[in-house]
Amino acid sequence: MATITIDGRQIEVEGRPTIMQVALANGILIPQFCWHPRLSIAGNCRICLVEVEKMPKLAIACQTTVADGMAVKTTSGKVINARQAVMEFLLINHPLDCPICDEAGECKLQDYAYQHSTGVSRFEFDKVRKPKRVELGPRVTLDTERCIMCSRCVRFCDEIVKKPQLVFTKRNDHVELTTFPGEQLDNPYSMNTIDLCPVGALTSTDFRFRARVWEMSSTPTICQGCSRGCNVHMWVRNNQILRLTPRLNPEVNDYWMCDHGRLETFKSVNAADRIQGPMVRKDGQLVEVGWDEAVASLVSELKSFNGGEIAAIGSAYATNEDNFVFRKLMNHVGVENYCILPHVDPGHADEFLITPDKTPNGRGANLVARQDGKPPVEYRTVIGKIAAGQIKMLYVMEDDIGSVPGLEDVLHKLEILVVHASNHNLTTRHADIVLANSTYAEKNGTMVNIAGRVQRIRPAVATLYHERSLDGFSQSRWDRFGAHNDRWTRGQKYDVRESWRILAGLGNAMGLKWKYLTVQDVFAEISLRIPEFKGLAYPAIDMAGAPLRSGVTTPVAAGA
Repeated sequence: MATITIDGRQIEVEGRPTIMQVALANGILIPQFCWHPRLSIAGNCRICLVEVEKMPKLAIACQTTVADGMAVKTTSGKVINARQAVMEFLLINHPLDCPICDEAGECKLQDYAYQHSTGVSRFEFDKVRKPKRVELGPRVTLDTERCIMCSRCVRFCDEIVKKPQLVFTKRNDHVELTTFPGEQLDNPYSMNTIDLCPVGALTSTDFRFRARVWEMSSTPTICQGCSRGCNVHMWVRNNQILRLTPRLNPEVNDYWMCDHGRLETFKSVNAADRIQGPMVRKDGQLVEVGWDEAVASLVSELKSFNGGEIAAIGSAYATNEDNFVFRKLMNHVGVENYCILPHVDPGHADEFLITPDKTPNGRGANLVARQDGKPPVEYRTVIGKIAAGQIKMLYVMEDDIGSVPGLEDVLHKLEILVVHASNHNLTTRHADIVLANSTYAEKNGTMVNIAGRVQRIRPAVATLYHERSLDGFSQSRWDRFGAHNDRWTRGQKYDVRESWRILAGLGNAMGLKWKYLTVQDVFAEISLRIPEFKGLAYPAIDMAGAPLRSGVTTPVAAGA
């Protein structure tokens, strides 16, 4: 145990951390460009210089380890003068065009120029010009003239991804970031370099110049690309998702996320094939109808079959709350053939973040399906019974049967197919009743990741139901992103509902008198009836998630 002093404040320290680590752990901010908690120390930007008593010159906080009795000053006159000199040096060749830079509003160099610079440069010569709009790879664009050579991106590829692809070439003020000869920046995590870049050098080709950070709302949620459940921020403008960025959670994804999750998982929310409201097949065509008519049609169909003639497919893409209410309703109807489809792709997985299970809630869906003590049946059993004519009605919630071999081939045996869907797919093409459900970006709920961690999703995109009821949005959130902010109220909105709410309305139409007013009401029942969720509540889950009850086995998807 050592005792050091930082700016007159005594701090007890265990081990041999650096000054930077101790300062940040105790709320003392020291500026840094090249330092990152998950990367090796480069010590090349020099903005973190501090004064240490009895040392002949200033020391860099990122690399200097603490010692007992050390006295550190982070705001002395020497330190301030040194930071101003470093900022002047960095800005000599950096273009001073913040208003048109894609990083404006979230740029460290811009912030530090205000906080630690004099605002005046003694350099009176032409700046060194470097290449612009360089395609480093399929997803990352480089403006070389903005690079400050912090080397974060280089170290990330070398140390985290284990695939060296970036390198510095040339010397002195002509140094340029580029790829190795014959290489391009195309690893599955390449876009993390954009987050690491402290300036506007590395940018997303997909998002480049589409919006400013202050024009968007940011909502904490989780990625839907696989069972890792990476924590992310969802950025929205005019009710349209523009980008996802990783959100720090050391228990799940740390600082990172894969490029597929970042670019592909949200595109369906505002896609051209989005279902805009409930539909019923009439004269061979799906026709948009009101919710009352759609529910009445489904109630009539459910009453015309006995439980043994109905099969239900829950969804590893839906929330725990959606699956719980679905299973509860199917139990009431007497459905025994209840399954959850697996979506496993071992060929697109790695040992870092990407998992073989391509669903965000396989564990949770299987857990809440056991509310009556019976596990879901194998999906091949359902296919066999449909082929044999034993099952006449199939009810699919938030999944596409087109991904399951053999299931589409037996659909002609069914008398009726009901589906909850947000986008048109192979299942809706054959469906008789389509109930338009909210996407993960439009609803509240919980999911369980591969490690058995319960995590929350939150609505970032508004629907007509939100607009009418404010459900899912606190009054303060509505004030910020709703009635007084046309960024949230503008844009396309769909007449869709969360699946648990659709099912609760269906149950009430059947005389069950369920009293679910909010998604928290559903989760409260889950925590009472499902042992693995015992004692959990939304406040406990919070931003970082919460582990399932220890000592309880959490099965993977049936048939995986």
